[in-house]
Amino acid sequence: MALKFIPVQTGAEIETLADLAKVVWNEFFVSIITPEQINYMVDQFQSVPALTDQIGNQGYEYFFINWDGVKIGYTGIKPDTPKLFLSKLYLLKEYRGRGYASATFAFLENLCVNRRLEAIWLTVNRNNKDSIAVYEKKGFKVVRTQVKDIGNGYVMDDYVMEKVLAGCGNPGFWL
Repeated sequence: MALKFIPVQTGAEIETLADLAKVVWNEFFVSIITPEQINYMVDQFQSVPALTDQIGNQGYEYFFINWDGVKIGYTGIKPDTPKLFLSKLYLLKEYRGRGYASATFAFLENLCVNRRLEAIWLTVNRNNKDSIAVYEKKGFKVVRTQVKDIGNGYVMDDYVMEKVLAGCGNPGFWL
C-alpha cells in the first residue's frame, strides 16, 4: 500500500475534488464556524467554478491524497516565490491522526526543494487549536494575524504561519 499525491487536472477530477471538499469541510469546520459559513466558503472557494478558476487562472495546484486507491483528502498549493502558499490540507475524518498529514508535509517540503522555494506559509483559523498544534509540531511559527472580509458578513480571522525549510538559506544549498 502506498500513499500517492495525484494532480487534479481534468474537469471530472475537479468535480470529484469539489465533492470531497464539501464532505471534509462539513466534517471539519462544524466546531469552529457555522454551517451557513461553511456552505458559503465551500461555494466561494471549493466549488467547481472556484476550483476551475484557481487551477486555470490563478496558479493553484491541487493534489488528491490517495491511500491504496482511495481519495482520503487533498492539498492545494500556490507558488509564491520564494515561498509556497499551502492553501488547503484536508483529510477525511477517519484518516486523521494516522500520519497522512506528516507524509503530505514531507511531499510539500520535497516539492519546495525541487522548485527552489525557501519556506511554506499558510493561514489557519485562530480557533482551530488542533490544526495549529499540528502545524507547530511540524515547525511552523505564527508570523502575524489577519482578518479578511470574505463577503456575506463573514470574515476569516486567521494566524499566518510559516516554516522556513532547513538549509535553504545556507550558501550553496541549491548547488
